[in-house]
Amino acid sequence: RMEQLARPGSTLISRDTLRLAEGYIEVKPLGPVPVKGMPDPVEVFELLRSEQVHSRLEASVARGLTPFVGREAEIDILHQAMARAAAGHGQIVAVSGEPGVGKSRLFWEFTHSHRAHGWLMMGAQATSYGKNTSYLTVKELLQSYFQLEERDDPRRVREKVTGKLLTLDESLRPTLPAFLQLLDVPVDDAEWQTPDLPQRRQRMLDAVKRLILREGQVQPVLAVFENLHWLDSESQAFLDSLVDSLPLARALVLVSYRPEYQHGWARKSYYTQFRIDPLPPQSAEELLSALVGDDPGLDPLKQLLIERTEGNPFFLEESVHTLAETKVLSGTRGHYRLTREVHKVQVPATVQAVLAARIDRQPIEGKRLLQAAAVIGKDVPMALLQAIADMPEEAVRRNLAQLQSGEFLYEISLFPSVEYTFRHALTHEVAYSSLLQDRRRALHGRVVQAMEQLYADRLPEHFERLAHHAVRGEVWPKAVSYLRQAGTKAAMRSANREAVIFFEQAMSALTRLAEGRAATEQAIDLRLDLRSPLLQMGQLERVLTLSQEAEAMAEKLGDEQRLARVYTYLINYHYLKGEPDLAIEYGERCLRIGDSAGDASLQALARGYLGYSCHAQGLYRRAHSILRENVEALELVQGDAPGGQAGVSYVTSSGWLAFTLAELGEFDAAAMSLDRAQRAGEASGHAYTQTIARTMAGLAWLRRGQLERALPALQRSLDACREKSLDVWRPIPSSLLGLTLVLLGRVDEGLRLLEDGVSLTEDLGVRAYLALWTVQLAEGLAAARQLDRARTVAQRALDLALRHKERGHQAWTLRLLGELAGLAEPPAVGEAEGYFAKALALAEELEMRPLQARAQLGLGRLLRLAGDRDRAEDHLATALGLLREMDMRFWLSRAAEELLHLGHLFVVARHNIQLYDYLKREYAGEPVTVILDRRHGQRRERDESPASERRHAERRRQIQVDDAIRTRGFAVVPEIIGGA
Repeated sequence: RMEQLARPGSTLISRDTLRLAEGYIEVKPLGPVPVKGMPDPVEVFELLRSEQVHSRLEASVARGLTPFVGREAEIDILHQAMARAAAGHGQIVAVSGEPGVGKSRLFWEFTHSHRAHGWLMMGAQATSYGKNTSYLTVKELLQSYFQLEERDDPRRVREKVTGKLLTLDESLRPTLPAFLQLLDVPVDDAEWQTPDLPQRRQRMLDAVKRLILREGQVQPVLAVFENLHWLDSESQAFLDSLVDSLPLARALVLVSYRPEYQHGWARKSYYTQFRIDPLPPQSAEELLSALVGDDPGLDPLKQLLIERTEGNPFFLEESVHTLAETKVLSGTRGHYRLTREVHKVQVPATVQAVLAARIDRQPIEGKRLLQAAAVIGKDVPMALLQAIADMPEEAVRRNLAQLQSGEFLYEISLFPSVEYTFRHALTHEVAYSSLLQDRRRALHGRVVQAMEQLYADRLPEHFERLAHHAVRGEVWPKAVSYLRQAGTKAAMRSANREAVIFFEQAMSALTRLAEGRAATEQAIDLRLDLRSPLLQMGQLERVLTLSQEAEAMAEKLGDEQRLARVYTYLINYHYLKGEPDLAIEYGERCLRIGDSAGDASLQALARGYLGYSCHAQGLYRRAHSILRENVEALELVQGDAPGGQAGVSYVTSSGWLAFTLAELGEFDAAAMSLDRAQRAGEASGHAYTQTIARTMAGLAWLRRGQLERALPALQRSLDACREKSLDVWRPIPSSLLGLTLVLLGRVDEGLRLLEDGVSLTEDLGVRAYLALWTVQLAEGLAAARQLDRARTVAQRALDLALRHKERGHQAWTLRLLGELAGLAEPPAVGEAEGYFAKALALAEELEMRPLQARAQLGLGRLLRLAGDRDRAEDHLATALGLLREMDMRFWLSRAAEELLHLGHLFVVARHNIQLYDYLKREYAGEPVTVILDRRHGQRRERDESPASERRHAERRRQIQVDDAIRTRGFAVVPEIIGGA
């Protein structure tokens, strides 16, 4: 009759049908409608859509919930937090408690109270088997928010996500790839594929947080996250990020967990925590009255149950179920009578024992079906259960009805497919543990086969679950395959901890397979897979161990391609650990293989690391040659803006080439290289490569003394590292920006960043360039007049440079040690000269002209203060010449200031017009005379017989001036002398 009434494309149902499906569908009431053959109008409803049910409580509402008792104080705490959140002061409330005490029920009652009207509800539950599946809880949150269904294919998911996201706010469009990635939808977006994995991870976390905060601007958001003790690490990272952003949000976050769970929110002013304990006796008795009734003969039983269960609500309910099933109670719920004396009643000591006994009492078919469901997981798709149940469909449905009646399972979905869930996590755990090992293993194996058939067109969505079942089913070939694919999926999301777990489980599963070449190749590949997430987690020693194992295996197989891949990581490891000799050795091996195979990508990686390692050793000319060749080779293959990994190699090589040129004093060539790096970085849209390019630009400007240009570039680099979690790179702009600020006089600000640069590097376990960041910290300490600590830190920098063979950094440290010795009280002039002499000798050997100039400046100042005017003039004049030649203006002005202390007459050789013009400009406004020596030909010989001591000194000074003009182009005269 309803079908006859319905218009085409619609479905109508009666009130009786609605009662059967209530809680699972959304309807529109049409009011009483006359129906042919019925005496009175029938209340009719139009079926709009199915409702997704996500929890056992949602599923049990239609069946009737037990009374909610004894939680008035807890509800009041939640109401207070809600009021603060509604006013724009976001809150997080954490509820802790043992299993079964009613954490979920508390949240249900609160979120369905009248006070929650007008709030957007969001939330998800973590599961025991999902702890190693990255973003699983976040994904569930998004599936609920975007109203995604099991039957939705990728195209439909994309449509739903795009539509809802852009309806909320068009400015959220850039976050669309992040949501699609999280929902396992292929992302056809070149910009999204470009970022490095840590940046992509951060963008995903930020996108979900931004969505919630943006919804909070439309209406207050109530987000509920349950069972955090099973939360995967990436969902935990999202939750941590969301909590950090709550203070100014219209959002209330509720979380629940068991007591063993740990977090870091306790000190936040907007955090509230309370523990749910079992019900007090009065409330427990009230609950029992609702369950069994008010017959006075039940009072002794109630007292026994309260004592035995200690007021745990779930334990109480299960105990009543047991007593009814064993005929200790007769009647119906709420109207029971006791059939035997209370002292003869046996109540198990734990809720687990109660559940186990109830399961054992089920008919054999029902018990086996419940156990099969437990193997699938807490949520049980009907199609999957039917596939593994080994019984006819009619028997499955009959037994499911019985299990629902016994409240072991609830039906949580009717459309598009039927799905069940266990009433409680404890029910699932006990049912699973009741299985014998052989049957458990066989059922897991069947689940793998069934999932491969049922989800053949969307297996990547289920890699983690397939891996879970393959391992427990001991289907080892499939276990290795699915574990590796799950690890790769996690690594692509930068879920490093989960990736490591999956890859290590795959390595363990691989040992169960027969030995042979194929197994060894897989063993190598898994070790290579592990290195990237381990490297990002800072576990360098584990990376070395795995790389060495892979190296030995590849050598045994004679597999040069795999051996080359191993070498790339060994190069990187030894480079980061400050072992440049070994890095260069592996780099040369890798390059030979790349050259032999004609593998441009391998050649670029090898040349790049060779160049960086040579730079670290202070072999600047060799580094320059290798890096220039690499840049030119990459340009030849892909132009001057390569993408992907080649783009990273191009920008990094160009940046390090500029760094090398800056150390050599070839600043104009460095600027050209930096221009290439920055153009390629901007074209890539890749935050990591852009940050590398900006950092190297800032470094080159800092070396040249162009501090006002260095400052914004380095600040942007550091900001990007913080925003995008570029932790491996962050120490570099931190240290460089710190030194820039110190030189600009912002010493306190700079010192904090210099400290960060060193500590961050040490935390990562990186030793490459640690000597440089340490000597820069010592320079900041010297500027802060913390001279004792500066000397200690500088000595440590020297030790690091010597230990790791970083000769360029050794030279920079020797220069600073010379400066510090000169600042001692009294100045240790001899010691300082020794340090400066060593710095100059090493700088000359390595062709470090900027360092030569600054060491000459420092030595000249030292000698001036020590009263050795003539030697001071020699070194200061040399510094002035070098600094002018390289246009290092910051230190050039300091050299000119030092020379001013030596005299007020500057005589410049007639051919040195540029120097003459510079000195005239520099000393404009000073009581200084700058003149050109316009004398022609040989100086006139004078009578050698001294008329007096004064005339003899004047003659000697004249000769010195003439020599200075002849050798370095100018002289500083302390006073006007004859013939000047």
